[in-house]
Amino acid sequence: MSNVHLIDHPLVQHKLTLMRKKEASTNSFRRLLNELAMLMAYEVTRDMAMQEVEVETPLEKMTAKVIDGKKLVFVSILRAGTGILDGMLSVVPGARVGHIGLYRDPKTLTAVEYYFKMPQEMHERDVVVVDPMLATGNSAIAAVERLKELRPKSIKFVCLLTCPEGVKALQTAHPDVPIYTAAIDRQLNEHGYILPGLGDAGDRMFGTK
Repeated sequence: MSNVHLIDHPLVQHKLTLMRKKEASTNSFRRLLNELAMLMAYEVTRDMAMQEVEVETPLEKMTAKVIDGKKLVFVSILRAGTGILDGMLSVVPGARVGHIGLYRDPKTLTAVEYYFKMPQEMHERDVVVVDPMLATGNSAIAAVERLKELRPKSIKFVCLLTCPEGVKALQTAHPDVPIYTAAIDRQLNEHGYILPGLGDAGDRMFGTK
């Protein structure tokens, strides 16, 4: 699985385990997702470009490094991507935000787009696509295809969970897009859910069925 980055930091794994528990409340699940996304943001942004600026400390002037958050775009795949988006914006509040509305056809499991809104001048920006689950890969593939039409500088894909089938599908379609995940679970079931997984992330986050 080349180009797959497994974020195995103990805090990430601990919070993911708590989220997997079926008895975890909606409030607990949402809070843990936010915290986990903040932790994952550190790894995802590790190679961000920096520039030097002049600042004045209480003692003297100096040059120091900063990132240009305005060049970074977090793209949330609705609706479940919102949970990861909020956590990452806590770490990089200057980032721009895009949204892609996709739903999975229950019969074909293919992704159907219903909304697409991005910042301007995407050709100057680095994109981080966020969605809790990379299962069949259909939504991720469709989202990346749409984003590539805007020719951004780079694209990364971030998820909590994936499986061999999802990784293979996304890498086959978009081998240039690195995947960042907290776990690679065993397999998909016949309904396209990850096993052992954590259920439907959107339902658990919003308390819906």
